[in-house]
Amino acid sequence: MKRSELEHVIRASGKIADDKQIIVIGSQSILGEYPDAPARLLASMESDLYPMNKPELADKVDGAIGEGSLFHAKFGYYAQGVGPRTATLPKGWAERLVSIKNDNTDGVTGLCLEVHDLAISKYFAGRPKDFKYIAELVLHQMINRKTLVQRLGATNLSKDDRSRIRARIESSFKNQ
Repeated sequence: MKRSELEHVIRASGKIADDKQIIVIGSQSILGEYPDAPARLLASMESDLYPMNKPELADKVDGAIGEGSLFHAKFGYYAQGVGPRTATLPKGWAERLVSIKNDNTDGVTGLCLEVHDLAISKYFAGRPKDFKYIAELVLHQMINRKTLVQRLGATNLSKDDRSRIRARIESSFKNQ
């Protein structure tokens, strides 16, 4: 997904939900901070998001422009309506959101996760595709170990989960 495509999804989501602020929490939130992110970080054709002020309308967004919709068939990319609790994020994440608002979003603001907050959510999810994504972030020096460890300390995770994720962080940076 390119930045212009994410802007289109933000605009459409805002209109569907009648909400001027859309939270983007999935991998494509990288486009907020890095509009020209490396191609391997942009492989997904979906953007996980929800209307900030009307999160209960995420299903409506998903139904209108989600996977398998006419929107998806026409443009080749889509929104996946999710909820505010979909991602495991550190305290303070909302204050670090990166804003996308321009002519292409038509007055709707996309609020994208800051890259370290995104990485913490990927470490917690722990799927193979998440680790590949994190490896690309490390390769392109888009995240750093110290900030990740600080953000991990600001999560509401169990001691076991924190220990597991701390080991994953250390492993990600072992060749740095």
